[in-house]
Amino acid sequence: MSTKSLVKAREMLNPSSIINCNGQLLDLSAPIIMGILNVTPDSFYDGGRYAVSDSILAQARKMLEEGATIIDIGGMSSRPGAEIISVEEELKRVLPAIDLVVQHFPNALISIDTIRAEVARKSVERGASIINDISAGSIDNTMFATVAELGVPYILMHIKGKPKDMQLRPSYDNVVLEVTDFMIEKVGQLRELGVKDIILDVGFGFGKTIEHNYQLLKYMDQFKILDLPVLAGVSRKSMIYKVLNNTAKEALNGTTALNLVALQRGAKILRVHDVKAAVEVVKLWEQLEIV
Repeated sequence: MSTKSLVKAREMLNPSSIINCNGQLLDLSAPIIMGILNVTPDSFYDGGRYAVSDSILAQARKMLEEGATIIDIGGMSSRPGAEIISVEEELKRVLPAIDLVVQHFPNALISIDTIRAEVARKSVERGASIINDISAGSIDNTMFATVAELGVPYILMHIKGKPKDMQLRPSYDNVVLEVTDFMIEKVGQLRELGVKDIILDVGFGFGKTIEHNYQLLKYMDQFKILDLPVLAGVSRKSMIYKVLNNTAKEALNGTTALNLVALQRGAKILRVHDVKAAVEVVKLWEQLEIV
């Protein structure tokens, strides 16, 4: 789509809800689903499941058929205690996966889950159209400039510390206020560089206690003051299974419950392992909204 056509299309729709994914317009006026595709051996829930081409393709197909709008491909675990792997290893994992999805599902929207500008750049060159950075540019100080240069949407997530140490006694005076201030500061930096499309992620589980996570969820609608779409990523996390005294494998029901709360608090993207269940949550929430 040409630049002129993109501008015209955005004018016809609600401009504040439309993001430009490398030439493909995505309307976030209604909630959508982002399916998680971890090509890692050590992610907290699905590590090692999608290490070969057949399993990657099968999972991507399953998520798209069930209603995912975005496939989020990640090559490095960000679970608590995880080590940062080499750039070379990360690229070796994610680029073949992106190539497979692009080849077999050319219309699929792909986001790259990475903390590194080099991985982001090479992934966009291969077909990714969104950058999902859990570090908010804090680990690679060239990330923001790279996002601006590439001109793709950026998912800005709050984290306190790094995956290796983020859950070692995280502390806040007021977690909602501090995360809000963080977002305002980072959005300002991105805007100065010319980044147009920004999505907010409060970072459930990234440098937060269970209480911090629930405070952020309870008051997530406060982030509407930034007039940016909000992504909620609670899928099968410890904020669910530690409260319910079960495991990540048993946390789908809890995930579904919190996804509904997130929608009620204004989330526009649900990032999930289980697409079908999340799509059903959105449908039921939409029905509730129209009656």
